[in-house]
Amino acid sequence: MKMYVISDNIDTLIGLRMTGADGIVVHGEEELKKALDSVLDRQDIGILLINGALTSLCREQIDNIKTNRSRPLLVEIPDRHGNGRDENAIAEYIRTAVGIKI
Repeated sequence: MKMYVISDNIDTLIGLRMTGADGIVVHGEEELKKALDSVLDRQDIGILLINGALTSLCREQIDNIKTNRSRPLLVEIPDRHGNGRDENAIAEYIRTAVGIKI
C-alpha cells in the first residue's frame, strides 16, 4: 500500500515525498474534491494524508471518508500554520462517528 499526500503548500509535499509518499498540491474546494475522488478510485493507496487547512473546505466529505470507508486511512496533518481545526473538532468527529454528544 502507498501513502498519498494532499496539501495546499509545496513545502509539505516535498517533505513527505522524502519519506516515499506521492501527492498533489491543491488550492480551493473544487481541486480538493477532484483530488479526493481520484485517490478514492485508486486501490493502491492505503494512507491519505491531508493538511488541516484543506479539511475545512470539505469537512462533510472528509468525515464521510473517515467513518464509512476502511481504506484509505485518512489522517489529518497540521500544516505550517497549525492544525486548521476548531476547538470542538474532536467532539464533533465523535458525535458524527458514534452519535454521542460529549
